[in-house]
Amino acid sequence: MKKYLLFILLLCCYSIAPAQFFRKEQPFAHTFSIVARDSVTGEMAVGVQSHWFSVGTSVSWGQNGIGVVATQSLIDKRYGHEGLRLMAEGKSSREAFAQLVKDDAGSAYRQVAMMDAKGNVVAFTGKNCMDYASHITGADFSVQSNMMLTSTVCESMAAAYRASSGQPLAERVMAALLAAQKAGGDIRGKQSAALLVVSGDKTVAPWNGRLVDLRIEDHPEPLRELQRLLRLHRAYDHMNNGDLATEKGDVPTAMKEYGAAMKMFPENLEMQYWTAIMLANSKEITKAAVMLKKIYARDPNWRELTRRLPKAGLLNVSDKELKELLK
Repeated sequence: MKKYLLFILLLCCYSIAPAQFFRKEQPFAHTFSIVARDSVTGEMAVGVQSHWFSVGTSVSWGQNGIGVVATQSLIDKRYGHEGLRLMAEGKSSREAFAQLVKDDAGSAYRQVAMMDAKGNVVAFTGKNCMDYASHITGADFSVQSNMMLTSTVCESMAAAYRASSGQPLAERVMAALLAAQKAGGDIRGKQSAALLVVSGDKTVAPWNGRLVDLRIEDHPEPLRELQRLLRLHRAYDHMNNGDLATEKGDVPTAMKEYGAAMKMFPENLEMQYWTAIMLANSKEITKAAVMLKKIYARDPNWRELTRRLPKAGLLNVSDKELKELLK
């Protein structure tokens, strides 16, 4: 009899509060997030953190030149996938959301924010979202949270985002996320985070339209790790710029870009190595050899890589110069 009553109680709870039970098609992610747009570059972003594994694979959605979506609480991924499709067809974020929510029987448990490429933003917090739950929309952004420890998370996010005006969009989103955590964050703690930035240019191929795509699936300090990866991402931007300058024969610019990358992460052997190879290709053999010697001392595999570069056309030196570089 007791087992039967327990079964009935659980069944009732499920019908009353489905947000507390995992379902593959509608996972729950109690969390805080931000969708935002840079009015100058047109870039759009979604940032999120939660005490839930791999939150970025469910909450954050974006497509260059189309829009961005954050769908959370009791997640319905239709808001992400179909929301982007509807906006791609020409509907505004508000029109897309209205079409999706009207047929959503579980809307009381949803929390959604959508922004289109024009900066139109709509946000929704269902009446059954877990306290503290709220959202704030502003010019080119929306912040939203549910199951927060305090009631000031959204206010803190909005204030931090506004105060970071002038910084790159990804850094502004990070500032908002860090402010949310400082204000208390998820009442259960922290586990995963994600940052997605897409181009505002619709003509860019979708596979090139993701400018930043970073996820922390499981970490004791997900935002701090996300912040570290964003800095690493920026360092590799410098490396890429250095490569482009090298292709054009612009050695001063290449050295400036490579130097900026190495300054950000001085212990990264990859950055040091390709800087040395660029020097070698610029006939700065002695300088390159000095750098390579230090790299080989830490990991001899880089010497073998140097040996293979000429065949691939990535190192253009004489046999004598190659021997100097391999010492």
